[in-house]
Amino acid sequence: PEDTVTGSFASFIAAARPEQLSQTVRQRSKRMILDSIGVGLVGSTTRVFDIALRYCRELYSSVAVSSVYGKPGVKLSPTLAAFTNGVATHSMDFDDTWHPATHPSGAVLPALLAASQMLPPSTKPNGLDFLLAFNVGLEVQGRLMHFSTEAHDIPKRFHPPSVVGTLGSAAATAKLLSLSPSQCCHALGIAASLAGAPMANAATQAKPLHVGNATRLGLEAALLAARGMEASPLILDDIPGCSGFGAFYGVYHPKALPAPGQQHEFLLEKQDIAFKRFPAHLGMHWVVDAALSVRNLFVNYAGSFSPALIRSIVLKIPVSKYINRPFPSSEHQARHSFQFNACAALLDGEVGLGSFSESSIQRQELRELLDKVVVEHPEDNVANFDKMYGEVALLLHTGDVLTGKCDTFYGHWRNPLSKESLLKKFRSNASHVLPEEKIETIITLVDNLENLSDSSQL
Repeated sequence: PEDTVTGSFASFIAAARPEQLSQTVRQRSKRMILDSIGVGLVGSTTRVFDIALRYCRELYSSVAVSSVYGKPGVKLSPTLAAFTNGVATHSMDFDDTWHPATHPSGAVLPALLAASQMLPPSTKPNGLDFLLAFNVGLEVQGRLMHFSTEAHDIPKRFHPPSVVGTLGSAAATAKLLSLSPSQCCHALGIAASLAGAPMANAATQAKPLHVGNATRLGLEAALLAARGMEASPLILDDIPGCSGFGAFYGVYHPKALPAPGQQHEFLLEKQDIAFKRFPAHLGMHWVVDAALSVRNLFVNYAGSFSPALIRSIVLKIPVSKYINRPFPSSEHQARHSFQFNACAALLDGEVGLGSFSESSIQRQELRELLDKVVVEHPEDNVANFDKMYGEVALLLHTGDVLTGKCDTFYGHWRNPLSKESLLKKFRSNASHVLPEEKIETIITLVDNLENLSDSSQL
């Protein structure tokens, strides 16, 4: 029924139209698409991606029609291509982050890319259809997260893209396939039964699977619904004594999604996206900018960066157990370590792709800096990407104290990357696997996505 929360979401998915996307929403979402392709391309150079790709190629045989990031000539079935490309996108934790916290693009874009290649030539979606489906997937994720205050904080139980991302992928694919409201409803219900991954697998090679599974399983949910599979028509509603989507949250208060009209305002209109400058958990970006700030003070103070002058390093960070890692021993642990990222920034004056190599992690001078770190959790520093801050203080043997603090890093939605910075990041990422002319072609395609007659060209 349309008067239910689930029904309202299904109606929205089916009724949304391209003309409802404002210029702001179009531009922001195209920036997300370009960035996500870039991090997926560079992610195709990682070991975890190779494992996922080998798994798909060796264990499954099917109609191979959908392309794989960074692997010219390699094609997989649509669902496995979505899975593999989703793994690539999150393999370095380099993908975009929204508020409330999730990684929205990686859970949606690979499904749409795979599905657009799956459809026959006579029904290929154009670029504007593709852009609309992408934004429908974002909108569903954002609205679902607003149903719970728990979702506004850094997660403790479920990894958000494995939850809302799976339903976002289902919604986006359902839109691209032009499913009926009833089929959209069932797609959401099926996706809810395929969703969820625990936070304990953060900082391991399993974490990229969360995004790979979200985009793949959402695509599968839409395909199953298109073929007649049914699910609960009340999956998003709060039904006493019978958990639906609310099972993923301790506090859950769903609200109906208004029917789209000329005045519908997508969440992306009001809430921009954070793009990462280096491949690590979003929380690391505050401590890195704070560390770089205090490093500059130290160089001005001492003439150069000399660790021997430092007695201790005090980090003032929010309480979040899975990113409080004093001595990381792997690249994935290092990407989720406040201590490591602060010390790498202090030692090298930057954090980049090379910072998370085994040789970089195991450096003796870095380990010596880590030994000096003391962590504090001020009460006003909450585990929330919209409110937290990072502070790094150097206590010197002379008794002097130098402090750097970051409230809003460059790339945060309050301080978004410039067009030049975003293009620089994309070109750098894509250059690991593509020649310059193809890189520029992708930039042009995304920039003119509304005018693309066949979105599978992307």
